[in-house]
Amino acid sequence: MGPYDGRRGAQRVGLGLRLLMIVSLSFFAFLALFTVVGMYASKHQQGTTEDYLVASRSVSPWLTALSAVSSNNSGFMFIGLVGAVYTTGVSGSWIMVGWVMGDWLTWFFVHRRLREGSERVGANTIPTFLAHGLDGARLVSALAGLLVLVFLSIYASAQLTAGGKALEAFGIDSSLGIVLGAGIVLVYCVSGGIRASIWTDAVQSIVMFVAIALLLVMVVIELGGVSAMVSTLRTIDPTLVEWVPETDYGFPLFLTGWMFAGMGVIGQPHIMIRAMAIDDADNIARARRLYMVWNALFAVMCIAVGLAARAYFSVPLQDAEMAFPLLSKSLLPAVLVGMMLAGLFAAIISTADSQVLSSAAALTQDVTPMLELFGRGGRYQARLRAHPYLVAKLGTLVVTLFVLFAALFAQSVFARVLFAWSALASAFGPLMIVRVMGWRINAAAAMAMMLSGVGAVLLWIFVLPWSGVVYEAMPGMLSSALSYGLYRLLSMRARA
Repeated sequence: MGPYDGRRGAQRVGLGLRLLMIVSLSFFAFLALFTVVGMYASKHQQGTTEDYLVASRSVSPWLTALSAVSSNNSGFMFIGLVGAVYTTGVSGSWIMVGWVMGDWLTWFFVHRRLREGSERVGANTIPTFLAHGLDGARLVSALAGLLVLVFLSIYASAQLTAGGKALEAFGIDSSLGIVLGAGIVLVYCVSGGIRASIWTDAVQSIVMFVAIALLLVMVVIELGGVSAMVSTLRTIDPTLVEWVPETDYGFPLFLTGWMFAGMGVIGQPHIMIRAMAIDDADNIARARRLYMVWNALFAVMCIAVGLAARAYFSVPLQDAEMAFPLLSKSLLPAVLVGMMLAGLFAAIISTADSQVLSSAAALTQDVTPMLELFGRGGRYQARLRAHPYLVAKLGTLVVTLFVLFAALFAQSVFARVLFAWSALASAFGPLMIVRVMGWRINAAAAMAMMLSGVGAVLLWIFVLPWSGVVYEAMPGMLSSALSYGLYRLLSMRARA
């Protein structure tokens, strides 16, 4: 039995009106800080589409690194990962071990080439870069843009749901958190574009780091130290302290699947756009070092908080994804609770804003221009050419509203994030490698790679019974790679 009981919980958790006001003031003070930073960034905008989408490729390496950490470590980490480790115990940490390893590998051969290649061809979105130079490039970019729009919207809606769950821990309707998060995203995305997103992400990354570190220290002290925490976990359930998870087909295959998840970062437009926006390709290595250290430390602390939460709450939580906000509410003074909530919202907003911007860019730059091919987009194209900057902002508004409504009718954060991540990784990851390496490909093969990757993910999740054995990004990315291999084989035979 953990050190948390109902009597002490009533004393600590039961926030009166005065304490709730303190929490609210602290919370909104941090949110105001993020919004002010975003609005200030808008003063540096140049009023061009390139500046709105890639910040005129002028972002410093440290801003690139911190914003990438913030965009990568979203509500998935605070809500999803903490909840998953709360449920599975120490063995759940291998999810992030594989993830970080796979992510680290891709930085060495993709990010620099993407920065150089996107500038060389003048691409401001991932779909445009993937399609450049191909016969039928507009079909490729439209398909890629549609996939970005669908799956990033699902991803972004999960972030807003995480915000709703944070406020729900305090008896506030989760819809308020969802609407609040969407409103903040809209304010500084429309005002400052990707530059505002990156600047606020950097500030949010620091708040996230401090928040999770502070909570971890507080809960470990409350539990009596690390040894006492481990002992409590062992008493609750000995499997919680077992390092190796039980899997049907062996641990190596399980870990490899999560390494593919990490490599799948190259298929995430909202993260990879930061590599396109960095000021110089020579600074990619500096950004990589800071990113990996910051990212690994943050992951370790989230895992530790998940374990500590399981030891702290003697009665299992009905919803494991509420572990972080409930732990904050139980342990911390009201002012710091507000900071915790702000840290959680920082994680949510830092990912959602990037996803909304990438989705809006895909909508306005890649998807809707296809209407012209069907004789229906002449008027739209004329307006786009005349007011591309205004159209990009309008696209941001449309996507934000769509994501907001989707979030209001969704539940699990963990499941939606993993689904969207695997779909994007499989659709774009292998194709990104082909394009940055300059390997030969045509439009049909590029579309086949995207569709086969997404198809394999859907098959793995909804038809085959293996989703819990190997993370679906692995079969999805391998299926996409196989499609490219078949294309090269057929090409060689045609030339023979």
